[in-house]
Amino acid sequence: MEHPPQVSEKSSAQIYRRLLGYVAPHWKIFVLASIALALVAGSQTSFVALMKPMLDGSFVERDPDIIKYTPWVMMALFLVRGLGGFISSYFMAWMGREVIKKMRAELFDQLLRLPVSFYDVTPSGSLISKFIYDVEQVAQSVTSAITVLVRDTLTVIGLLGYMFYINWILASIMLIGGPIIGYVINVISKRFRRYSTRIQNSMGDVTQVAEEVIEGQRVIKTFGGQAYELQRFDDINEHNRHLNMKMETTNAASVPVVQFISASASAAVIYVATSEPFLETLTVGTFVSFIAAMMMMYGPMKSLTQINATLQRGIAAAQSIFNFIDMSPEIDDGTVEMKSCNGSVVYQDIHFNYGDDGEEVLQGIGFEAKAGQTVAFVGRSGSGKSTLVNLLPRFYLPKSGVIRIDGYNIENIRLQDLRDQISLVNQHITLFNDTIENNIAYGRLGGANRDDVIKAAKAAHAMEFIERLPEGLDTLVGENGVLLSGGQRQRLAIARALLKNAPILILDEATSALDTESERYIQGALEFLMSNRTTLVIAHRLSTIEHADLIVVMDKGRIIETGRHEELLERKGHYAALHSMQFRDVE
Repeated sequence: MEHPPQVSEKSSAQIYRRLLGYVAPHWKIFVLASIALALVAGSQTSFVALMKPMLDGSFVERDPDIIKYTPWVMMALFLVRGLGGFISSYFMAWMGREVIKKMRAELFDQLLRLPVSFYDVTPSGSLISKFIYDVEQVAQSVTSAITVLVRDTLTVIGLLGYMFYINWILASIMLIGGPIIGYVINVISKRFRRYSTRIQNSMGDVTQVAEEVIEGQRVIKTFGGQAYELQRFDDINEHNRHLNMKMETTNAASVPVVQFISASASAAVIYVATSEPFLETLTVGTFVSFIAAMMMMYGPMKSLTQINATLQRGIAAAQSIFNFIDMSPEIDDGTVEMKSCNGSVVYQDIHFNYGDDGEEVLQGIGFEAKAGQTVAFVGRSGSGKSTLVNLLPRFYLPKSGVIRIDGYNIENIRLQDLRDQISLVNQHITLFNDTIENNIAYGRLGGANRDDVIKAAKAAHAMEFIERLPEGLDTLVGENGVLLSGGQRQRLAIARALLKNAPILILDEATSALDTESERYIQGALEFLMSNRTTLVIAHRLSTIEHADLIVVMDKGRIIETGRHEELLERKGHYAALHSMQFRDVE
């Protein structure tokens, strides 16, 4: 399973700066929210400062003006505080949602641009976890964390400044615990960062197992896999709980430690303030105001300590997301424009292997399909047939050798232009949870006229079942076409290929999973689809390729025989043995 690397202490500041880049376009909103937060912080200090004249003027000097105006000043302070709190909360939340929207859009765009080889080795659960869990963690670090950092830091600075204004000696004593608190927070930050990264990985595991159960529930029920899957999920779920508890333990322990250090410094302040020299110089209002400011610092300091966990979770999540966004997309450095082609295809000495150290899957493959010809590939499972045809639309790049279309090296053709010349129908049909019409007229075919869609559906023998559906072409097919039969899904895929009308067609075992009746429909549609276009077909049933212009027999990544059906039978070689074996199976 793909897991993001540990976030280094050196890179965490860089990651957070990059993260703040998502906030930068909304700097006006951020400034407005920060001003509102400053008002909230200022109201805290103002309230403490109000205590000195209120106590000295009301209870000691009994000043009538102070007695008269103090309640109104208090009401004004809390009004400012409430208004500032609302404005800051709303606009910080607005910024958070904007960050989430932009980040998810970048993640989704990257999903569309990454090569097929990436999805071969990356579980989909870990990718979904980035969209759901990681992005929300990042948003928390951008909004909640910044809110607390700005508001509570300004509050602490304001209260501390006021304390220095009242009595700098007592305020200096209060600062003794600062370096110790800083050291504690630094140690805790490293633990937060480490556990946050592990939790990101664990969430990917949880999502992956849940997704597998949803997709494979028929197999699970048929083979009685409920107990096994439950145990597997329990193990992963327990691991996730264990990691979160370690995080919470660290967080819970950090707060009382910081509070104890602060309380020790406060106790020293109170001890000094109540000693004989200070009692003679401090008024009641001054003493109470100073102590109140000192006590009111506990809340913001506690929040600043706790927000460290949110920050580290956000940094770990951001590292995971940025690692994904920074991955190299599909290579598309072709410069040749190809708006149309005749459809001739040539493979020249193709070698291919999955990964740098993998065994060669294709070894010296070479053949030619002239424009309009049908070339069929047969052989045992694992002989490299699907890999061979997957090289044509550049889902993978060969290790060596050249593939040409109309004489052009496909690596020199612009990727979108290349794929515009190719249609694909395979046994694993992909349909989207949309209408039948939108599944036929998919992607760059989206602007197709409905009459053209109907024409393609008729040619694919799909209108025969579409017309029986209550909403016809507007019927929703469900997730991956779950509401349709295998034959119906296959006919929609053929209709999609017919509508595209590309000069080159790839058929990858398009009829292998169908019953006899469905295959009869599909075979008729395929014959119509294959006419007047170059077709590369991987056949499971040899009876479907008897009229191919060229049959390529493969074994262990090599071509061992080529020829037409009759020629290969006369040779009594590998193809003849396969044909004889399949004929006996049919009998």
